[in-house]
Amino acid sequence: MNLHTIITALVGVLLFEFSRTAFSMSLAAIVLFPIAVWATKANLAQARGFDKVVALSHLCFAIPLAVFGAEHFSAARGIMTIVPKFMPWPLFWTYFVGVALLAASLSIATKIQVRWSGLLFGCMMFLFVAMMDLPGTLADPHNRINWVLLLRELSFGAGGWILAGDALGAKDRRGSKLIIFGRIVIGIAAIFYGVEHFLHPINVPGVPLEKLMPAWIPGPRLIAYLTGAILLVAGASILLARKTRMAATYLGTWILLLVLFIYGPILIVSLLDPGTDVKVEGLNYFFDTLLFAGAILALASATPRTE
Repeated sequence: MNLHTIITALVGVLLFEFSRTAFSMSLAAIVLFPIAVWATKANLAQARGFDKVVALSHLCFAIPLAVFGAEHFSAARGIMTIVPKFMPWPLFWTYFVGVALLAASLSIATKIQVRWSGLLFGCMMFLFVAMMDLPGTLADPHNRINWVLLLRELSFGAGGWILAGDALGAKDRRGSKLIIFGRIVIGIAAIFYGVEHFLHPINVPGVPLEKLMPAWIPGPRLIAYLTGAILLVAGASILLARKTRMAATYLGTWILLLVLFIYGPILIVSLLDPGTDVKVEGLNYFFDTLLFAGAILALASATPRTE
């Protein structure tokens, strides 16, 4: 991207030539960020070392939900087209999910009634998997992207249940079962993603979707192989319940670093592009991966230090 292109894009932004969808998604993140920071500041002050990253679990989980909730309102006509055909009133369900996401994001950010918001968000994600992701994957089982998306949605739902289980408390059997289920799902997803990084090292890291690593990012294969190794080792540890908290902490920290230093620059370049689709894609990749990090860090937070 040359200097003239960058200047043109910046002028476009200053003149409000910015897509409504990208603007609303960005605004949702900006509004919720200080709320989540305020609710997290006490835990951050008390935490030491990597536990400071673990303390960001609610923030990392809540902000993407607000962003996707805003997207459901600003791009409702497009999103309603993916509502299953057997569901009546697709526009209503699009707005309904948007409201649910915004409510869940505020609840999780402020840590108010997380036992309900986390549980219901998880149920919603598992319904999405059952109604859309699983049928699509079974219809084309050789398409690796379908499996990546299915496990990503399962991980998001598992993260919600882990947050709910943590809110219920370790001594509550219901909470313990939710956390165990979430741990198994995240462990399986991490192992699968780890293998995918070695098979497809030129794709973006973390959640290995079809987007290729930009040529201007140095050492793409090294990043992919390192990420794959971390996913495999941490995923196996999480799945087998061996040093779960440590594995989830290190893996969540690494994914968060990818969000900041890989997806962050990709997001900036995307927002400078005049195309709405490019902007929205950059936002979705950034916040999808942040939500994956939030689910992993939620597991670390919900796991006792002895495990």
